[in-house]
Amino acid sequence: MKLNVESLKNNKSQWEQKGFELPQFDIESVRAQTAKTPEWVHFGAGNIFRGYIACLADELIKNGEMSTGIIAADTFDTEMLDRIYPPFDDLALLVGLRAQGDKYLRVIAGISDSVGASGEGLEKLKNIAKADSLKMISFTITEKGYATRSMSGEVFGYVQQDIDNGPDGSLNSAMSVIAAMMLGRFEAGAKPIALVSMDNCSRNGEKLREGVMFVAEQWREKGFVSDEFIAYLSDSSRVSFPWSMIDKITPRPDDSITKELTDMGIEDMQPIITAKKTFIAPFVNAEMPQYLVIEDSFPNGRPPLEKAGVYMTDRETVDRAEKMKVMTCLNPLHTALAVFGCLLGFDKISAEMNDPDLKDLVYKLGYVEGLPVVIDPVIIRPEAFLREVLEQRLPNPYLPDTPQRIATDTSQKLAIRFGETIKAYEQKNDTAKLELIPLVIAAWIRYLTGISDSGEPMELSPDPMLEELSKTVDASWFGKTADRKAVESILGNTSLFGSDLVKAGLSDKICAYLDNMLSGSGAVRKTLTEALAKVK
Repeated sequence: MKLNVESLKNNKSQWEQKGFELPQFDIESVRAQTAKTPEWVHFGAGNIFRGYIACLADELIKNGEMSTGIIAADTFDTEMLDRIYPPFDDLALLVGLRAQGDKYLRVIAGISDSVGASGEGLEKLKNIAKADSLKMISFTITEKGYATRSMSGEVFGYVQQDIDNGPDGSLNSAMSVIAAMMLGRFEAGAKPIALVSMDNCSRNGEKLREGVMFVAEQWREKGFVSDEFIAYLSDSSRVSFPWSMIDKITPRPDDSITKELTDMGIEDMQPIITAKKTFIAPFVNAEMPQYLVIEDSFPNGRPPLEKAGVYMTDRETVDRAEKMKVMTCLNPLHTALAVFGCLLGFDKISAEMNDPDLKDLVYKLGYVEGLPVVIDPVIIRPEAFLREVLEQRLPNPYLPDTPQRIATDTSQKLAIRFGETIKAYEQKNDTAKLELIPLVIAAWIRYLTGISDSGEPMELSPDPMLEELSKTVDASWFGKTADRKAVESILGNTSLFGSDLVKAGLSDKICAYLDNMLSGSGAVRKTLTEALAKVK
């Protein structure tokens, strides 16, 4: 059994006997129609795309609600596209991991083409962007993908190169590629379109708009584009940037799933690691719960996404749903488990939920410190969402998610995951009530020493600020105390936390927790236990 279109035709009964749900449509016909009248391009061809967004298209095509598939594109890692998409005819396997232990198996055929955004691929994408039929370009490129400047405000070198080379040059950044595609669309008649960020970050549509507009305006200053093009991009009735909230855990492919699929007789299921360190496989292992809330602003029309379970609503409701998830009910809990899990030697999130202290930590973070300031989106009840997270999702032993994966890019996540909640307490003059958020922030600084709670060297997860932070946080603090001035330089960084934690009155508490955790082997565990005892 091979994952390709021919195998699905010739070995259909064999796939079905193994329990796979197969595409219920003519794959070649859909792909031919997509080539003629493309409607949907998606940038960021990794796991969350294949394990969720492509499934939406698959479901809508199956039910006769769409006649075209998604064109998958990538600007960051074209090697990943080359090795995972064409060799498997752009198909993907979804392995849904239920908490009860059984699995949901599905072959996803909602992807009709895959294109790397370089060379001929970039020209192909520019041509696709000219199509009157194109309704949306969506994104899961991570928050870093929208950035054009460093935290110090300097334009990234690769973005500056794109600005200097102009839209007809070779382009390095996603924002430059999109700006160039939109220029082609403008020149082909200025047809309307929606650019839809589906990334797990606050105000994602705003971040996307800022990135694209920055490149476009820089090109205008250099004479590459006209004022009329900028006016087109700025007109929300022609180019919209809807906000969204997405939630589905899609961990890196697990060896146990590789073995299980191989034992079924499915060939070539081994994961790959690209030169850019993308870890991906022909399959996606993912949890079953999933949420996608999108602002319904699509000037050229859209697929009926609500018929595939997507919440289509207004911007305020999207913002509330995103804040509920990211500020209170999931992401802060994930970060807490990530930081403490790494320090305490855990390699699985679900295993942490069997640890009494760590379980108590996330329950109290959610119920005691989070829910009192939760933003209620109404369409999803916060209490029910939090209960599902704590009782079903995080403890799911069949979901191979790791604290090390969640700890990636923590510096980029703190401002929304904790900063907004801190601001809410500041507004009520209640920051003195906070114990566990300061504890987690102290644990993150303790984590940056690269020394585990057992006193052994510990590999840190990738983070764009690691190099800068390593100049401030010193491994020699272990067994002693932290440099208070150095720590407060971090706590006062509003880019990191969204507010100045020194001015917020949290510095003493964070520094005390940090010094306690630095006092020697086992001190992280001891400090955690003692802090939890304070919170009722």
